[in-house]
Amino acid sequence: MQHAKSFEFARHAILLDIDGTLLDLAPTPAGVLVPSSLQGTLTTLWKWTSGALALVSGRPLKDIDGIFAPLELPAIGGHGAEIRPRVTKGKVLRRRVPLLEERLRRQLLALATRGVYIEDKGYSIAVHYRGAPQLGPDLRTAVAAMTTGLATGAYELLPGKFVIEVKPTGFNKGTAVLELMELPPFRGRKPIFIGDDITDEAVFAILSDVQGTGISVGRLIPGVSGMFNTPSEVRLWLDRLAQKVAEQ
Repeated sequence: MQHAKSFEFARHAILLDIDGTLLDLAPTPAGVLVPSSLQGTLTTLWKWTSGALALVSGRPLKDIDGIFAPLELPAIGGHGAEIRPRVTKGKVLRRRVPLLEERLRRQLLALATRGVYIEDKGYSIAVHYRGAPQLGPDLRTAVAAMTTGLATGAYELLPGKFVIEVKPTGFNKGTAVLELMELPPFRGRKPIFIGDDITDEAVFAILSDVQGTGISVGRLIPGVSGMFNTPSEVRLWLDRLAQKVAEQ
């Protein structure tokens, strides 16, 4: 576990998954709540790392900004489809992948029913069934059938906590973090990444390549340095880092 006392603002970068890591999960993606103190904590850490704090999410950047508004931070969105290394007036975004095939998009949107929410992210679509967990097996079968017959290797299915996501292959959170760490203000720093879900394992897998440290949430993942039990523990750790500023 990376202790707050050993964190060096000039040498480290902070990379944070959002749902299930920084914020508690909600019945729908739009239902997540941002504790009032978190905005101040993230702002303090972003400033004291000279901007080397980024959110790493499957959500598109526009949704990330909406959740944390008016705060805008460096971020990786869409599982790596978008990268914003700096917050600038021009909001320079790196879009590197095509949108989903329209026929596949329509089929996935048609899965919406009571307890099943379809989140269209543009670069991917997530089928959330937290409100109807008994439909999980049938939904997984249906989504797999929709991608059968498409170009081999064109799409991949990402299982998660009561969610199935479909996205194009060729990029993920791990590849995006590797790119981010080559860009200022992250270049030359050692990242500390905190994540909880299966899609975050792609980042844990590449951390040794960038002298990084991984911390998981809710379950111990091979290769990580420690574990938080809940998002509230993650927020407490960040609060302690921010408190270091007052002590310096």
